[in-house]
Amino acid sequence: MNFANLTTEKRNPASANIDKCSTLEMVKIINDEDKKVALAVEKVLPQIASAVDLIAQKISDGGRLFYIGAGTSGRLGVLDASECPPTFGVQAELVQGIIAGGNFALTNAVEGAEDDTNAAAVDLDARNFSAADVLAGIAASGRTPYVLSAIEYAKKIGASTVGISCVENSALGQIVDIAITPVTGAEVITGSTRLKAGTATKLVLNTLTTGAMIRLGKVYGNLMVDVRATNDKLRDRARRIVIAATNCTDAQAVDALEKCGGHAKSAIDFLKA
Repeated sequence: MNFANLTTEKRNPASANIDKCSTLEMVKIINDEDKKVALAVEKVLPQIASAVDLIAQKISDGGRLFYIGAGTSGRLGVLDASECPPTFGVQAELVQGIIAGGNFALTNAVEGAEDDTNAAAVDLDARNFSAADVLAGIAASGRTPYVLSAIEYAKKIGASTVGISCVENSALGQIVDIAITPVTGAEVITGSTRLKAGTATKLVLNTLTTGAMIRLGKVYGNLMVDVRATNDKLRDRARRIVIAATNCTDAQAVDALEKCGGHAKSAIDFLKA
């Protein structure tokens, strides 16, 4: 493949002389490019909505959501998955992130990991991935061998697949059940997809899990009623959530939370009974 033809690898004329700009001019160029990301994501909202419904249905039926990617894409998947338990009170196994090269790759570059077409199936097997689950492959270029082989494996066993990339007509987009492709264009620093492509990917992943958890009843109004109150900040948030949902007093909220093991949703149900 000629990588130079990929949208994410093209040179950006807006930043051609960024090394000669003042610092203020430099950060303005970066910011101006970042402004384009949300608009790119807006264009694929129908596909995101379809993926949210798919994920919610599969989880309702006993399945799980897996993210898989390499480099920045893999790290973003692991990040979004790791934030689901404290935010929505779900088990860590429900949403899982897999990165090429294993956990070491979260903080270190692992040479050749993204090109290993055999490792993905091994990594999925290690998590007991099954046909009941959803696999969301993440690859800014849409052609990462590790991710493509993971999707092929998922399809082979009958699992549902979603692809998140930032290149139109990508190999990834062509083989998944639902393709989410926010085309963010050339990066400020040529080929550095941790920038606009990475930002778009994070927006998409946040929306997928947030949307699915809303559909699964993990949110009351716009309150995260299943939050795990594991520190002082979250305990205070749980108290405020209970007050906002029930219009109770501060003392009543504290008392209800104590009786319900700090679980905001249970405290709300207790006060509304």
